[in-house]
Amino acid sequence: MAASLALREKMYRAYLEFFEVAESKRRWNMFNDVPWEALGSSIGSERKTARIEIFCAEELYLPDYSAGGVELSRSIFGTAWFQACWSYEESKHGLVFREYLTRSGLRSEAEVAAFEERVLSKVWRLPFQTRRQMACYGALQEAATYIAYKAQKDIAASEGDKVLEAIFFYLSRDEAAHAGFYRAAVELELAEDRGGTLLDLAYVIANFKMPGDGLIPDYQERLRTSGAGISPRMFMEHALVPTLRKLNTSRAELKGAMAQVNVAAERGYVPAAG
Repeated sequence: MAASLALREKMYRAYLEFFEVAESKRRWNMFNDVPWEALGSSIGSERKTARIEIFCAEELYLPDYSAGGVELSRSIFGTAWFQACWSYEESKHGLVFREYLTRSGLRSEAEVAAFEERVLSKVWRLPFQTRRQMACYGALQEAATYIAYKAQKDIAASEGDKVLEAIFFYLSRDEAAHAGFYRAAVELELAEDRGGTLLDLAYVIANFKMPGDGLIPDYQERLRTSGAGISPRMFMEHALVPTLRKLNTSRAELKGAMAQVNVAAERGYVPAAG
């Protein structure tokens, strides 16, 4: 479904606001802002390495994320340019994780190269097929990633790892901003077509999983044993419920949409979406 001229203009304004804040308040420099000289204070462990590797692995699928995102968003300036900006910011996330693994000595360059080869032997595919559904997905996925990264910042602080604490501070701030833009996009979609957007939101919630789930071997077990994951309760309380609240969506309204999604699933099709 083509976006109206009014929606296109509002998406542009939403992106312009996002970009202004990013440029004036949120930009960080991996070489100057991360206190690499404090690496001697790091506490190395295989569990920590496993945590960083699983985060790095999810960031390494950036080429797939970007290709899929641009394909869906290219017809609307605001969403397409957000995708380009998002890709740049996420590229720094993968890069800084890689640098931490090698500079800290937790992994050698050869080990990281082999790790990258294993990860990129698989291709990430869009979990949902429309711009609007992916906006709903982005709002939830970025919120979940923010929660995970914030928790890792607290762990790093408790371990005295000043480098990792700084890394997760900058990354969690980026993820919070990304979630905020996606929420703004979903709000605009709700104003344009509340019924259809609610169906999409319900469908995404019913089928939600993180990008690495199904790609990274033993993903859930790795999250659990390394301490990288968040619990379903944390996702519900700190990602899903706040997102619904900010979208001004009532439980009754969402429950009605979910019932329609369930009926659609029983009949073998997904809701029509924009």
